[in-house]
Amino acid sequence: MQSSEAIAMSEKNRGDLTSPIPQKVRQVSTDLKWAGRIGFWLQLVLGVISTVTVLFASSSFIGDTNTANTQGTELGVFCAVLGLIALGISIYYSFRYMAIAQMLQNPNTAQRPNRADTIKVIRAGLVVNLIGMLLTIIGAEANVGLVLAKSLANPPGAIANVDPQKLVNSIDLLVIQANANTIAAHFSGIVSSLLLLNRITK
Repeated sequence: MQSSEAIAMSEKNRGDLTSPIPQKVRQVSTDLKWAGRIGFWLQLVLGVISTVTVLFASSSFIGDTNTANTQGTELGVFCAVLGLIALGISIYYSFRYMAIAQMLQNPNTAQRPNRADTIKVIRAGLVVNLIGMLLTIIGAEANVGLVLAKSLANPPGAIANVDPQKLVNSIDLLVIQANANTIAAHFSGIVSSLLLLNRITK
């Protein structure tokens, strides 16, 4: 059996690892929880809408027997897919924010994430959003330019005599819509990350 001195020493050592959660840590935990939750759901909803739109545009693109009608939209679709992949990674980081918020509530100081690691995770999520937003902006700009070129090439009142491949079609607009939704999703992730960095680094 352990002596009373050994038991007392063990309890003292366990007590050294626990401490009341400071007000600053509680505030950071709350900020992480709400920013992660809002960012997670906003990006998830917009991501699902964008994914459905891209899938619909892709199926129309693949099933179109006249490929000339959809010529030029390949870059927009490709960038939209890359942006959605980045968005999936960003949604994972939003989930991690909520997990870190939960771990910060642990009274055991040894099991709480430190400030440097938390900032590193937030910055990684911010970089993912910036890369995803850049890719989707490139795709959106490419398709907007394509739609503008088609519109300018068609003289007013002469649509009936215009080659169909020079007309703006629904696939062009669907790809632009998908990229716009993905840009909005990445923007919400960027805003939440910047707000978290501002609160934590104060």
